[in-house]
Amino acid sequence: MAEIIQKDGTWAFDGDTLRLTPGRDKNVGLLRRTLGELVVPLRALAGISFEQGKKAGRLRLRLRDGADPLLHATGGRLTEPHDPYRLIVEPDRYGVAEYFTDEVRNALLLDEVPSGPVGEYLLPGPSVPLSASAGDGTASFDGERVRLEWNWKTEDAKAAAGTRTLALGDIAAVEWHPAVGLENGCLRFTVRNAPTEAPPKYDPNAVELWGFRKDPLMALVAAAVQARLPHPAAAGDPAPREIEAQERVASAGAEDHDALLRRLRELGELHRDGVLTEEEFTLAKQAVLKRMQ
Repeated sequence: MAEIIQKDGTWAFDGDTLRLTPGRDKNVGLLRRTLGELVVPLRALAGISFEQGKKAGRLRLRLRDGADPLLHATGGRLTEPHDPYRLIVEPDRYGVAEYFTDEVRNALLLDEVPSGPVGEYLLPGPSVPLSASAGDGTASFDGERVRLEWNWKTEDAKAAAGTRTLALGDIAAVEWHPAVGLENGCLRFTVRNAPTEAPPKYDPNAVELWGFRKDPLMALVAAAVQARLPHPAAAGDPAPREIEAQERVASAGAEDHDALLRRLRELGELHRDGVLTEEEFTLAKQAVLKRMQ
């Protein structure tokens, strides 16, 4: 078991899964606190990195494309206070962070987890029913229907249409955009057979967001809906096994021979130090040798 405990949160790894628990520090984003603990299977990971800084470091997880409906719905636009896959590390815990990183990397190598896209969601998304109020409305989702209700800040023509109810089967896509600078954000649903190019302010299938504290909660609604829509791979992308096979070929051709030799030396040191058992060392060595062929 590898574990790192910080004010920003706690990450634990048992060899098969990572448990990401948000901390209680005031700087932890509202989205992370509301989302709660995340259980991430090892096969959902594309990689992990640790970056040292003068005042604090950053542990970062990189998930495989298509593994998490939250990342798909937000398009990687979550900022650090709300991103559940980043952890702020204090300088006196840099050694622990490096050890944690090595443990996850070794497990990815031993299990030969590819870093390419997947053909199904490997995380379930936020639980339902779920409701969030921000911007010009409230968005609720019970697992079957989305309900959009407007408030006094809603543009008149949009509010005049009244409460909007969308069946899950009528939704083709969902996306969340944060407000950036002078440009407002939105939670927008694309409805089948009724496309619109209207700005979120006038779109009856969108909630306009202005960059206030509760805006990120709309991303949870987007993720909950996304988790119940057909996976992007179903639109014609290769099946999961084909994707993984393609990734192995691509990664094998891209890796530098010298880097693989260094990896063999590192594995030997880990074996001599007792970090890897004989069986683990043999499996890891064979995986590296295959990539050198």
